[in-house]
Amino acid sequence: MKISIFIPCFINQFYPQVGSQMVELLERLGHTIDYPEGQTCCGQPAFNSGYWDESRAAAEKMLEAFADAEVVVSPSGSCGAMFKVFYNDLFKDTPQQKAAKALSDRTWELSDFLVNKLGVTDVGARFDAKITFHDGCHSLRELGIHDAPRLLLANVKGLELIEMKYPICCGFGGTFAVKYPEISAAMAEVKTDLIRETGADYVVSNDSSCLMHIQGYMDRRKINVRSLHLIEVLSKQ
Repeated sequence: MKISIFIPCFINQFYPQVGSQMVELLERLGHTIDYPEGQTCCGQPAFNSGYWDESRAAAEKMLEAFADAEVVVSPSGSCGAMFKVFYNDLFKDTPQQKAAKALSDRTWELSDFLVNKLGVTDVGARFDAKITFHDGCHSLRELGIHDAPRLLLANVKGLELIEMKYPICCGFGGTFAVKYPEISAAMAEVKTDLIRETGADYVVSNDSSCLMHIQGYMDRRKINVRSLHLIEVLSKQ
């Protein structure tokens, strides 16, 4: 299968290993990778802030970049949800509505793609550690992804998954953390307490943006728990 990959801005700038390790895994599974060079920001920051015209200008470039993609895979539930869910709202009653719907239908978050499209639950990984899993809000609520990453983790040799008492937003929310820093930090504190209660060595998620926020809070509080993107666990041998 020819897979077009969508790499969000923050992964490209801060966590490039997440993108490269996703490519390596998909190629190891026998697929051909395409990186449309015209891709840019998906428009989510402007969309979430209410600037839909500005968001649409960026999103139109993404519609063009991925127009010929057979399937689109992203290592981000958040930006993946922008393609999958919010482009349908953004382009409603516009000339690009049909193209937005077509892109939505072809887009997958990585863990969902591996498990529910390819039927892969064991990638041959090994990671001797205790981990807990953070469900990003967009991944869980907008895309309905819960079981797929856990099925993949269940087949990682040496790994022990310890669930938190309950799921809760980490407090990042993109521009929310900038507009309401005190509330954002308070939410991160609650999230971090839940993580520490598990006794895990690592917190894992399929959203690097959430992990950036969580890790930043833990570093400031000198909490000895490290964050890893799901693909970083699946790539370990």
